[in-house]
Amino acid sequence: MGSERPHPESVSVEISGCSKDDARIVFDTLCACFASDRCSDDVPEEFSDTRPTVWLGTFDVSDTHEGARPAARLSASVDADVHGGYWAIDRFRTTLHSLFTVHDLSTVPGDQEEELHVRLESR
Repeated sequence: MGSERPHPESVSVEISGCSKDDARIVFDTLCACFASDRCSDDVPEEFSDTRPTVWLGTFDVSDTHEGARPAARLSASVDADVHGGYWAIDRFRTTLHSLFTVHDLSTVPGDQEEELHVRLESR
């Protein structure tokens, strides 16, 4: 049980439709809460002026960081797609609501995983 899914407590996050600065604010804020494959010097970059950029990160929601959370001040709303197991998505969603104003745009349930599409705004 669980052998085929080595990290059921992780969620993957795709951010798009925003500036690289807002992408960094979202990732930095999430990194203050969870262990991640994105480190503090992993700065989002835009590689094309004509094609949209999507930034990716994976967060381990079982490894939470306690302490002060930075105030997330976005210049515009940020769209995020979050993929993970049901428990991980629920835990991640609770944290998102503590950090941002979250608008649920859609949820796609699956057999083992859930996909969540949200719009994040500053509180």
